[in-house]
Amino acid sequence: MRAPHGWETWWQDDAAPTRWTGPLPAVADRVRWRVASPGVEWGEISLAGEGEAYRIRVIVARLDPAALEFRLVKPKDGRVFAGRWAVEEAPADAVFAVNAGQFQDRPWGWVVQEGEERQAPGRGPLAPAVLIDDAGLVQFVAPDSIAAMRGSARGSARLAFQSYPTLLEGDGEVPAPLRADGSGIDRTHRDSRLAMGIQRDGKLLVAMTRFEGLSGVLENLPFGLTTPEMAAVMGALGASRAVLLDGGISSQMLIQDGGARQIWSGWRKVALGLVALPRGW
Repeated sequence: MRAPHGWETWWQDDAAPTRWTGPLPAVADRVRWRVASPGVEWGEISLAGEGEAYRIRVIVARLDPAALEFRLVKPKDGRVFAGRWAVEEAPADAVFAVNAGQFQDRPWGWVVQEGEERQAPGRGPLAPAVLIDDAGLVQFVAPDSIAAMRGSARGSARLAFQSYPTLLEGDGEVPAPLRADGSGIDRTHRDSRLAMGIQRDGKLLVAMTRFEGLSGVLENLPFGLTTPEMAAVMGALGASRAVLLDGGISSQMLIQDGGARQIWSGWRKVALGLVALPRGW
């Protein structure tokens, strides 16, 4: 990681922690947070890794659900899924937007939109759901708990979407498949990454990587971190639970900062978007 006096090593695969108990100061304290709007803060850090990851910028947003209202967006033609949404199409009053979940032609897995289930849950051992209820409470629902949450009156969701793989589970534990080869997760593939997590204080944490080589001219190239490295980033920043969202050329983010839109575009449109608006608007 880039520090004032040079580069510091803070994580290595052969000596990686199996559980993150809180933020790692060497990483978390390097983020210079700025308030973009009530309930939205953002900042950046620079990382250096092996191969394609020799220069990586991480854009980090921290969102307070108490100040924000979240929505899964509908395409302009009114259909639920069209596979062609981009953050540039977020409502004018949106203070934050990001592509949600994983997708091919349609979103993968469970989708609840405006309190109505649009798609049944998918199956997978590392495929949790991000759920937000009417009160704004954000929960990460483990795959084996989705069915109970889906059928429980206590678990009524305002919105929900499913994604994979899990980066952190329980209270900061790195899943076993991310710690050893042969468990179905490609631990060495590098790509642009996008992840969502929840901090121990209930705030949402969203982190997106961009390639910083060649002076950032080609920042949308799908070069970046491995899945275990992205789990480490989320744990070091203070997430207790986290999951990957669709990355690569799909990853995109919007932050409304002082009336000006900061936009990191993707190379392709996506099937589902999550936006945040000021609560009460």
